[in-house]
Amino acid sequence: MTKLSVNINKIATLRNARGGNVPDLLKVAVDIQRFGGQGITIHPRPDERHIRYQDARDLKAVVTTEYNIEGNPQHNFIDLVLECKPDQVTLVPDAIGAITSSAGWDTIKNQEYLTEVIGEFQRNGIRTSIFVDPILEMIEGAKKTGTDRIELYTESFAHQYSLGNEKGIDPYTKAAILANELGLGINAGHDLSLENIKFFKENIPGLLEVSIGHALISEALYLGLDNTVNMYLNKLK
Repeated sequence: MTKLSVNINKIATLRNARGGNVPDLLKVAVDIQRFGGQGITIHPRPDERHIRYQDARDLKAVVTTEYNIEGNPQHNFIDLVLECKPDQVTLVPDAIGAITSSAGWDTIKNQEYLTEVIGEFQRNGIRTSIFVDPILEMIEGAKKTGTDRIELYTESFAHQYSLGNEKGIDPYTKAAILANELGLGINAGHDLSLENIKFFKENIPGLLEVSIGHALISEALYLGLDNTVNMYLNKLK
């Protein structure tokens, strides 16, 4: 079964809107795991506009499943990850001030840098994953960095699927086949939802984990958080 890791950035956004502690980020993380979620993902950004660096430290004590921290490996982020020692770190090439992730790594151009950063995390017992587009050359480049996994950036698939174009999955299937051949674990995330997750999972051989935040939290406004988590789990079986 593909694991579901829930990104709780949007919970932090809602909390920060009023300046207090409602909703309680830590309680939500505990509840998501109690509902069946198999991991908690956060993506702190330098301006801390949703997840704060202190949140990353506090969550370490309450995440009992898999703890995944995403972000651009700048100095402050690297220091935070080494302090928290999550189960997994996902490296994302976000520009400062970006609203959301918009592209995967150029693993050829950034190979030396990624290799150095990945090596540092692995020496500290942290599994590494790097955010990539479904481009075969980028998958091959990822292998050369020494990363444990890749995370397929699925925005393009989600957009094409919403238009009724199921062929939009084809580059992802080919990328997954190559990743399997190279011995890379496969994660995926960005714009995956209850509408498209089952189709995506069925067409990605060896899919280990999906990280879903915006869609899941939005769907939970209507369906309830417990119910929504379990609807995803059923579709990922």
